[in-house]
Amino acid sequence: MLNGKKEIADVLNSYGRKKTPVLFIIDFDMNESVVLPIHGISSSDIMYDINGFTNTTRLKNYTGEISIKKSPISFKKYENAFNHVINEFRKGNSFLLNLTFPTEININLELKEIYSYSRAKYKLFFNDQFTVFSPETFVRISGDTIRSFPMKGTINASVPDAEKTIINDEKEFAEHITIVDLIRNDLGMVSDRVDVERFRYIDRLITSEGELLQVSSAVSGKLAYGWQSKLGDIITSLLPAGSVTGAPKKKTVEIIKSVENYDRGFYTGIFGYFDGENLDSGVMIRFIERKDGGKFFKSGGGLTIYSDVNKEYNELLEKIYVPVY
Repeated sequence: MLNGKKEIADVLNSYGRKKTPVLFIIDFDMNESVVLPIHGISSSDIMYDINGFTNTTRLKNYTGEISIKKSPISFKKYENAFNHVINEFRKGNSFLLNLTFPTEININLELKEIYSYSRAKYKLFFNDQFTVFSPETFVRISGDTIRSFPMKGTINASVPDAEKTIINDEKEFAEHITIVDLIRNDLGMVSDRVDVERFRYIDRLITSEGELLQVSSAVSGKLAYGWQSKLGDIITSLLPAGSVTGAPKKKTVEIIKSVENYDRGFYTGIFGYFDGENLDSGVMIRFIERKDGGKFFKSGGGLTIYSDVNKEYNELLEKIYVPVY
């Protein structure tokens, strides 16, 4: 395990200079991260599928019935944390914050089965400790272009006029434009000619609980020649991911730690691969962890001053699903 931003950066820089293909798994606090040469990974311990780059074969469609029983944080506890965040907004200490909590679940599938049957852009199974099935890109690098695709704004597709509702929602618009601006600033630290290529388009996610609509944007920048030798500096400079923290990032992370009162661990960290020339990576959301003899699904959403506590609590619960169908 690698401990600390500098150690992670140094190891990734070294592999980048040698153009050695690696898998990297970086936790939220950068305290227990993993960087492994691709050729040395055992699929019995670590399985990954990163936009089709994988060491496993997806199983056939699951024909059984998925059962998920949820034991979430009480509404009262969530409301207390929510109100604390709103007070921080009013003080001017933050204006976007991603509030998350773990929910104990009882599911009739094991972590390896969830990984094997699920469909997602970014999937990871790690040492029977956790599994991830994330729809969200952290960054992609192709040639000299770095891109990020922040996702903010989720609605159940069964809601009447769901697409129009989510696009026209004032709170969701404020949240999305804030995260796009944050990602623009982040990419500006490591690249030039930063541009918003697409703004607020709809992704459709099929889940065991039905279809969800998620609003995304695409932001890009140009990296300097030989960026591979600074691979670790580029990645760690962008962490933690803006879409799962908020803005301004440093102060908002302090508030998150004071109100969530639990260890995110690998949840909302990032994972991906570098093939020697290009890179793809995902944000570790849609995350199930084995802990204390049970399974916990960590989820949440972005808050702004316009947020409604009931809607936000429901969003936390709606995101508890598996994309197995």
